[in-house]
Amino acid sequence: MAKRNKGRPINGVLLLDKPLGLSSNQALQKVKWLFKAAKAGHTGSLDPLATGLLPLCFGEATKISAYLLDADKVYDFSVKLGVRTSTGDAEGEVLQQQPFEHISLTDIQRILPQFRGEISQVPPMHSALKVGGQRLYELARKGEEVERKPRQVQIYSLECTGLEDGIADFRVHCSKGTYVRTLAEDMGEALGCGGHVSRLRRLKVGPYEDHMITLEQLEVLAEQGFEVLDGSLLGLDTGLMQYPDIQLDRDSAYYMGLGQAVQVPNSPTEGLVRLYSQDRFMGIGEIQDDGKVGPKRMMNLPR
Repeated sequence: MAKRNKGRPINGVLLLDKPLGLSSNQALQKVKWLFKAAKAGHTGSLDPLATGLLPLCFGEATKISAYLLDADKVYDFSVKLGVRTSTGDAEGEVLQQQPFEHISLTDIQRILPQFRGEISQVPPMHSALKVGGQRLYELARKGEEVERKPRQVQIYSLECTGLEDGIADFRVHCSKGTYVRTLAEDMGEALGCGGHVSRLRRLKVGPYEDHMITLEQLEVLAEQGFEVLDGSLLGLDTGLMQYPDIQLDRDSAYYMGLGQAVQVPNSPTEGLVRLYSQDRFMGIGEIQDDGKVGPKRMMNLPR
């Protein structure tokens, strides 16, 4: 029996500009098919109604996806004032309508300080968070509502960038785990008129911003062949630039590859580090209590 082709063993990160209407997984599968990639994953879902930056990790890059999940995010979003929905966004059914015409930009600026810094959020029922082994959105679809524990998140900056015809535009820089829909609903409540997210676009994930590529652009590149298409991939270490780098000599690299900790002169005293040997990225290391550098997440890359 002929062996099934499992796809190309490519490694790298793609900064996809996710289109409106596709789930993150649908977008991933389309891109994976274009690349004929053996292995790929995304780093944190965007709702179908959201657009913007969705880093996709191919091959060995999937090992760094957890570090991107933990990264800060920046979003542009719009809030439709005066309308509360069942999902906190435009997909849900309208639950309540209230007058909003009296809300001014000054009113919005007045409430923003209470939503900056460390704030508490109750995760929405229409979210992927698991409670009792089930996704909240699965329970919500059955008409069930369960108690959710508040979570602390960090809002580093939050600005209103415009208000017109009852739609307020915002930009937020926030920590992982922040629900923009909940933020929009809570701001609507603070204004006394309710509100829901009518537009959401992600601009930044950790170190990644700009240089996004659309599905249409990828399709054009794919027609020119894999060599051109693969040129759109970023290096595995590009998502880890917040960590200091360490250059290992040949012997240290050998023992690190065997899973052993090594002594490296002038290395940091704590935390995670990027490991290189002859300028070739090897993986992520961690400074141990004895000062040695131990392997944390090593890459298995062709030489």
